[in-house]
Amino acid sequence: MPIAAHAQQEAQETAVSEPQTGIQEIVVTAQKRAENMQNVPISVTAVTGDALAATQGTSLQALQGSIPNVQIDNFANTPQSAVFTIRGIGVIEPDPYAGNTVSIVVDGVPQFFSMGALLDLYDVDRIEVLRGPQGTLFGANTTGGVINVVTAQPTGEFGGHIKAAYGNWNRFDVSGAVEIPLVEDTLSFKVAGIHTERDGWVTNVVDGSDMGSKNLNAVRAYLKFTPGSSFDATLQGEYVRSRNGSPIIINGGIEGEVLYTEPGTEGMYVSPCAGGGQCVAPDKYYSANNSVPDESNMDTFSGIFTMNAYDTFLGDLTSITGYKHFKLREYTDQDGSPLFKNDTYRRTEGWQFSQELRTNLTLSDSFNVLAGGFYLKNHYDHIQAYRLQFAAPGLLQTNLQDQDNYSLSGFAQAYWQLTDALKLQGGIRYTHEKTESTPSLITSIGDPAGSNYTGEGNFVLDSFTTGGSKSWDNVGWKLGADYQLAAGPLLYASWARGFKSGGFTARVGVPADGDTPFDPEEVDTFEVGFKADLLNRRLRTNFAMFYTNYRDMQVAQIYFDSATNTQGNRILNAGKSEIKGFEFEATAAPVDGMMLRGSVAYLDAKYKDFLYGDPVSGEIYDLEGYRLQNAPKWNATAGVNFVIPVGDGGELVSDASYSYTSAKYYTAILDTPRSRIQPTHLIDGSITYYPDGRAWSIGLWAKNLLDTRYMSTVYDSPGYGGIAGYGSPRQWGASASFNF
Repeated sequence: MPIAAHAQQEAQETAVSEPQTGIQEIVVTAQKRAENMQNVPISVTAVTGDALAATQGTSLQALQGSIPNVQIDNFANTPQSAVFTIRGIGVIEPDPYAGNTVSIVVDGVPQFFSMGALLDLYDVDRIEVLRGPQGTLFGANTTGGVINVVTAQPTGEFGGHIKAAYGNWNRFDVSGAVEIPLVEDTLSFKVAGIHTERDGWVTNVVDGSDMGSKNLNAVRAYLKFTPGSSFDATLQGEYVRSRNGSPIIINGGIEGEVLYTEPGTEGMYVSPCAGGGQCVAPDKYYSANNSVPDESNMDTFSGIFTMNAYDTFLGDLTSITGYKHFKLREYTDQDGSPLFKNDTYRRTEGWQFSQELRTNLTLSDSFNVLAGGFYLKNHYDHIQAYRLQFAAPGLLQTNLQDQDNYSLSGFAQAYWQLTDALKLQGGIRYTHEKTESTPSLITSIGDPAGSNYTGEGNFVLDSFTTGGSKSWDNVGWKLGADYQLAAGPLLYASWARGFKSGGFTARVGVPADGDTPFDPEEVDTFEVGFKADLLNRRLRTNFAMFYTNYRDMQVAQIYFDSATNTQGNRILNAGKSEIKGFEFEATAAPVDGMMLRGSVAYLDAKYKDFLYGDPVSGEIYDLEGYRLQNAPKWNATAGVNFVIPVGDGGELVSDASYSYTSAKYYTAILDTPRSRIQPTHLIDGSITYYPDGRAWSIGLWAKNLLDTRYMSTVYDSPGYGGIAGYGSPRQWGASASFNF
């Protein structure tokens, strides 16, 4: 169901105490302080934990299609790497050197790596999606926006919950949490966890096995110390263990050539993009893997230590210390066919450490300042062994990446209540960032059977090391005003400038790919909007309209040079883009027990100044007027929720929802036909019974109820071929939960 709007109805966990009729208030921390969402002058959508759980989603990808002007996907052949795009601003590149334009923040800690950023969600209090640059409060690399994830923190009281679900594709989930006070009102311990598994819905034509299976276990524990009303400290740690099937390659074919025939004829399948045109999903999903292990394994350890000191002479102080370490190993049959043509082995190990210290200082009844500093240090090592069997038996290109980054910034944001109705705000942030990168490429000839991915003992044909070191400084800001009308609606306007730092290309094919850094990009966004709760809170309408001037935007270029059998990668700085559009969300409670919701978003995201040199043909293209990647013009949602009394205090809750995303270009700078993703229409539904008091529940659910078959990702590689990914078919099942 469209959880963006459904969050209004399911907001008990984060709601202010209100009558049970009408639409509940939702408290968010979009400005790093607790506020009613309707009083925050930002285009923000809040999703409560209850609303997320009702979708039966277990990762951030469950939000795809449900939030206006937000796209949440993955790169076509690296499902562990997230692709987040907000208002047309995003990065479609699987390796960490490209950075992010949408920051994922978990309990106050920004997540630097896109690998593993499609977070596994369980025991979540809420998710806040902030659209537009958020640099003053959330730092660099938030030119698109922020997805702020807040987990359910300890409350100091004994209690817990458990939930289980079973569905088709042999899906089985179990999750839960329990909190145990160790010292009354002083020390509390909480632990939460999840196990989720399912078979894949793509069939391997080589042996009939399923492809794309999932198997994940995660556990998160908290220890909260509250010695008094003026101080609290929370230590939390998490371990996530993924043992999934290898990435699936759906071969999109070489332009002008139909590669595959029907299954049963030499073990082949029909290419969904045969002839180089738009890809069309078949009724049955097929692929092939005959040369690599069916393995995509990831282990993640993370820890967060948060301290709050209230009413000090420096204001309310907050310290957040974060650490994260991950290891990823996966194999990919890169040609996606029963032939032995090319495959890939990828291994990445990375870590990050961050520290934020800030104060929320009230200088008078009308003037408030939030100020602080932030430090982030990260490092990663990456190997990609790419075997080009089609070019020469045993030909191996091994890319090694070794990169360090750090960021240091200071920020302040002030709020001035000029009159009872008018508030002004101004924020500024100075950032210093540095990147050190030493990528290399080794081309060798070795084992023709394809089992030696280390390259040890191979005959080296060529090798080089490139890269360098560079730092950048930036000042970003935000200016804004909001006005509260006497009838209640909030009007606001703002101007925000954000930036994403530069860097070095690290997955290199030739020395020139990585020897020159790409420059930072800058964004200016002008936004106006209103938020209104009307008719005694029976109707909620939120609207935002924006214009973005996007300069020196970083565009990931991936190409294959057939003359040298070399895959090249570069980050280009396009001249300029213009992005404009709007978001409108509405929720209505016309009568008790009925909730209507809907949203519509429009996005016009196009290059304004970009002369693009094609690396294969050598032609120069003027891309003025071309649409940006992963930026659909329209998306919309609609839904209805009914609560029907049953028996002595019981309730039957039924929900139906519809989401629409118009056509978009996914991974091709030139907006090629093969990179076009078709318009997508999806319908979800559920029905759940709760007894009096809601101590337990049992229900049925379905996602993609009409079993629509559709493409979800397409990477069009000029001079090589296409790599496509299918959207999930119909999923259905039953769930049960128990609260104590």
